[in-house]
Amino acid sequence: MGSSLTATCTVSPERGLHANTMYWTLNGKRLPSSTYGLLSTNGLSVTLHRLNGSQQQSGDNLVCHSRDGHVLAGSCLYVGMPPEKPVNLTCWSRNTKDLSCKWTPGGRGETFIKTKYTLKYKLRWYGRERECEDYSTGKRYTCYIPRDLALFTPYEIWVEASNQLGTATSDVITLDILDVVTTDPPDNVHVSRVGELEDQLTVRWGSPPALKDFLFQAKYQIRYRLEDSTEWKLVDDVGNQTSCRLAGLREGTVYFVQVRCNPVGIYGSRKAGIWSDWSHPTAASTPHSEPLQSGSCDPKSGEQNSTLRRELKQFFGWVRKHACGCSGMSIKLYDQWRVWLQKSHKTRNHVGKNNIPFISVPAQHRLHGYAP
Repeated sequence: MGSSLTATCTVSPERGLHANTMYWTLNGKRLPSSTYGLLSTNGLSVTLHRLNGSQQQSGDNLVCHSRDGHVLAGSCLYVGMPPEKPVNLTCWSRNTKDLSCKWTPGGRGETFIKTKYTLKYKLRWYGRERECEDYSTGKRYTCYIPRDLALFTPYEIWVEASNQLGTATSDVITLDILDVVTTDPPDNVHVSRVGELEDQLTVRWGSPPALKDFLFQAKYQIRYRLEDSTEWKLVDDVGNQTSCRLAGLREGTVYFVQVRCNPVGIYGSRKAGIWSDWSHPTAASTPHSEPLQSGSCDPKSGEQNSTLRRELKQFFGWVRKHACGCSGMSIKLYDQWRVWLQKSHKTRNHVGKNNIPFISVPAQHRLHGYAP
């Protein structure tokens, strides 16, 4: 790119053609006569300055024509750049059974001519150099090695880029398959209500079945969103448990929930692990709260008076602030409050002197610092 090129077209005198009657085209477009040079009565040249990159992968067609348009001669030009060093080479293994690698072309990534990328690998201390053969993953600059991989032995992996103008090689990375394992998303994800608690859902899932025979410590993440929203909220403190309580949700609302897994420390590996894809979204809805019955001073079973609702809302605010994740202590305290509340409706609701309903709260359950 940026260079100049001169081409000549010379016809046999027996053809009876004069150079003044000839012309040039590039990719079917006639070139201006100002670029021509008359060499002889039967020879015509053309000079192209500051060439741009090829417009076609098959090359640019430079053709010499007679007056009637007949093709006299032609060349295929490849105008481009030599490849630059590939960068950002990363690899991962799904369930230790295979290896996939991806990379980024160096520089601007556009060479304007056909450039071949070859992923190469070999065992670090012995073994012959091998080439990855499956580039049909549907993603550019990615290759897939489906089998015949060794565990507990590091590999050296690199990428070579080549075209008609040059060759470039990436840095060599060294990895052990066990250090780059990812897994299938968690299966059997179930989301269910927590009794009649209108602001909570329970999520349960199964551990990766493909890794059941491996020693590892899994980590999980949950994300969830409202049905009519595209914004996900992440719960990052799930650890290695396979269930979690989501709190501080909206009542009577549909939520979509997903889970993903990170298999950490397979057979003692000290690498951080690679997160799986997210599971398919699972939907569930929180219950609607029971409406208050107006005009009655004798609260029936399951109903609340206005004072208690104010205190409960105050407690809900505390729960949303401190228990919107998988904090066992906060959820336990919250459940204790709800159990006490249900018992209070059955045994402690009664009418005072002025027919004003009230509830007697034991000292150990009172919310200190709150003035109703």
